[in-house]
Amino acid sequence: MKREEIVIPAADIARQRDFQEKIKAMFAARQAHPAACVETFGCQQNVADGQRLMGMLEACGFTFTEEAREADLVLLNTCAIREHAEQRVFGNLGILTHSKRENPEQVIVLCGCMAQEERVARRVRESYRHVDLVFGPQALWRFPELLWQVYETKKRVFSVADEHGGIAEGLPVVRERGVKAWVSVMYGCNNFCSYCIVPYVRGRERSRDPRAVMEEVRQLVEAGYKDITLLGQNVNSYGNDLEGGFHFPELLEEIDRIPGDYWIRFMSSHPKDATPRLFDVMANCPHVAKQLHLPFQSGNNRVLGEMNRRYTREKYLELIRYARSVMPELVLTSDVIIGFPGETEAEAMDTVSLVEEVGFDALFTFLYSPRPGTRAAELPDPASREDKQRWFDRLLEVQNGHSARIHAGYVGKTVRVLADGESGDEAFPLSSRTEGNRLVRLKGDKELIGRFLDVRITGSNTWALYGEPV
Repeated sequence: MKREEIVIPAADIARQRDFQEKIKAMFAARQAHPAACVETFGCQQNVADGQRLMGMLEACGFTFTEEAREADLVLLNTCAIREHAEQRVFGNLGILTHSKRENPEQVIVLCGCMAQEERVARRVRESYRHVDLVFGPQALWRFPELLWQVYETKKRVFSVADEHGGIAEGLPVVRERGVKAWVSVMYGCNNFCSYCIVPYVRGRERSRDPRAVMEEVRQLVEAGYKDITLLGQNVNSYGNDLEGGFHFPELLEEIDRIPGDYWIRFMSSHPKDATPRLFDVMANCPHVAKQLHLPFQSGNNRVLGEMNRRYTREKYLELIRYARSVMPELVLTSDVIIGFPGETEAEAMDTVSLVEEVGFDALFTFLYSPRPGTRAAELPDPASREDKQRWFDRLLEVQNGHSARIHAGYVGKTVRVLADGESGDEAFPLSSRTEGNRLVRLKGDKELIGRFLDVRITGSNTWALYGEPV
């Protein structure tokens, strides 16, 4: 598609503001004060989407509650990556029959990646008739218009057509209070990994205008946010659809020039598009955190081929060696799938051996979860669940031991952290993060939240460090 067909015209965004005003006026005429309950599942991209959905609801006159029974509107912003998340959503939809029965005027909304799947939309249409509005990620910017249709027609509305997807600038947003913020730099995915549903539900890759991204980051820094994460299904592909050779490393360099005391992170990266140029920029930009989340998924080349990952074990190790050569202090994390269809025990152990060779600081580990509509879901899968669990347990044993040893090496050292919230731990009441995104639980008063601090590490375990301000 042409670039001008991807960017949503400003007039269409303005039309959505008109619908926001109509909904707000409707409630004002009733002398009503509507409340919305918004629950977001899944990745940080979903979190960013949820904040824009809340922004549009606020513009429609809604306040917010965490109790579905108190809400005039309940919105579930869903994830389609794993079966467990899907079952949780259907369970929540079932529970909402009770609040709908108590308040027949309550509007129930299902949106996000899961809603975009045809089989899910069909199931909701047929079996969850109390759900009023269903739409996918590509229709998010039209939420006020779709919601107005529900109120005006008193009928159910479904907007789940298979679309390429667009870029909508200027949507309102309600961000969490604190020091962390999420900025989407691109949407969609062109990779079609054989196990992943994302390209089918979020459309093709499309990059935001760099000027819009930089302005959003600038406003966040000026508003006091200090830990900002740039988001994309594959941020390394940023700029492939833009003219002028402006790609993700160039975007990082431009953002780094914004004055202020803050960290920039990004996720997720794809190894096939990660380059020495990216790592050089990370090393040379003081605001860019020396932290890299680079999913490798499998340490076996045959399995990587079946996954359609388009790199090899050797290529991945080469990338890691270079990244560490220019950033010796780099904190490295990754995603791993165990039990991909057809994977043997020896191939799973290749993944374990890669983990041992690299020495990751932390891993996000998953037993393979088949997603209907993907190629991997149709592959033969002779290994038993028990065997896969045994391989998975071995992976966890290796990684947890390594994480514990890394953390133990911090005891007695002084590190710089950003205090970002309360921990719920009586002895160490504050939560903080290092530049490498390590969790550090702190002693201290909550007045320290939002400040960069030097902290002496006094203890550790597999998942966290413990310390006190110097």
